[in-house]
Amino acid sequence: MCFGSKDKTDDTPGPRPAQPQQSPSQAPGKVNMPSPAQYNDQNDYAPPSGPPPNFGHNQQHSGNDYAPPSGPPPSWGHNQSSANDDFAPPPGPPPTHARPYQNNDDFAPPPGPPPSHHQQRHDDFAPPPGPPPSHHQHHQDDYAAPPPGPPPSHQQHHDDYTQAPPGPPSSQSKPPANKQHDWESFVPDTALFPPPPAFFTGYDRSHTTNATEEEANAGEAWCAANPLTAPMDLDPVALDALRTHNIRLMSSPQFRGKLDWVSAGVWKCKTEKAAGDACIISYPPLYCVKYDSPLIPSHTSRTTKTIYYEVSIPRPASNNPFLGAMGGGSGGGNDEITLALGFTALPYPAFRMPGWHRGSLAVHGDDGHKYVNDRWGGKDFTRPFRRGETYGIGMTFTNTGGKLDVNVFFTREGRITEQWDLHEEGDAEQDLPVTGLEGFHDLSCAIGTFSAVEFEAVLEPGRWKFRPQGL
Repeated sequence: MCFGSKDKTDDTPGPRPAQPQQSPSQAPGKVNMPSPAQYNDQNDYAPPSGPPPNFGHNQQHSGNDYAPPSGPPPSWGHNQSSANDDFAPPPGPPPTHARPYQNNDDFAPPPGPPPSHHQQRHDDFAPPPGPPPSHHQHHQDDYAAPPPGPPPSHQQHHDDYTQAPPGPPSSQSKPPANKQHDWESFVPDTALFPPPPAFFTGYDRSHTTNATEEEANAGEAWCAANPLTAPMDLDPVALDALRTHNIRLMSSPQFRGKLDWVSAGVWKCKTEKAAGDACIISYPPLYCVKYDSPLIPSHTSRTTKTIYYEVSIPRPASNNPFLGAMGGGSGGGNDEITLALGFTALPYPAFRMPGWHRGSLAVHGDDGHKYVNDRWGGKDFTRPFRRGETYGIGMTFTNTGGKLDVNVFFTREGRITEQWDLHEEGDAEQDLPVTGLEGFHDLSCAIGTFSAVEFEAVLEPGRWKFRPQGL
């Protein structure tokens, strides 16, 4: 492919460039540059004619664009016009040698002596005239001399927080006429109130006869091996005995004494002096969940259920061999009534007093303490039992909106003397759970005996001194 405007019909070959001529004076192997005339129309890259621009000192204005300006350098121009002395130093001596002028003395020191020599107008930091303040007696003695007059402790009307204020006590002064909140008339003096009840009065041991630690551990082991049973179904004979209050008392083989049936719901018991701890229970249970619980849907008309029994302690007779060691009719001897009245869920260890283990409660006659799952010393409750008196214990279960409230009460000679709520506030470290006594397990009468004791148990309501409600 070709580029140009030559006629295509002209076959004449194009001109060739002239071959360089080697002059004799040239060394072999060197070639002289062709002259400009040899290029004719193809000298586009030839140098311009004439000498280089740096040789043109006398060229016209169009050819001296890169020529240096005329005249000496600017540093030599001392008399140039104002347009050429931009970088020239200002006329005159340096500023340090210049004397202060009226318009150029901004940084010059003020005229006159230094401020320390001024006495009238520049004495701001000078000491005040006259002697120091400590020598002033009348006007500047605030921190030097004590205030005039006696000390505050000798002043009669000075406010002193260690002295009583003048005048009568505030309790003897009359209240203001516009007093609005007379709280004294609504809050009585509590100094005359009886002391509050002692909630946490548990004992580590009783002050009377105590069982050994080995026996307590044996009772705990027995309870662990024999858990509480579910509510039982009674046969027709047991149901009839429960309805007629013909309750039977049962003792264990370890019981040392006599337990005799007197009449329907009445039993007499005598124990020996060497008798150990024992628990006598009733059958059928006085409280049977499947027949007596106030939560039974068919018992909508009855919201409470009460179980109760009484025990009479006769005066000693001279011919009673079991009570001879207790003083009998001869006086003297041990006056403790080693008898306990309570209730227990089943089963319960027969060789332990009621109230000492789970699912049981009792009031002990030797110390008057109440025991609720407590194998230590119990809590203060009532005075100890006495011969010739009748005592009773009962529990009342009340349906309160789908749950049971349990109240335990104690009677003496047919009157309620003490009672407590089974779920009352207790000590978390001393009190153990009351499981088994809350109305969801069958509960039997539980009479505990130790050593020589005589009593009569009455389970027939017609012979009770106290007539409870809700039987």
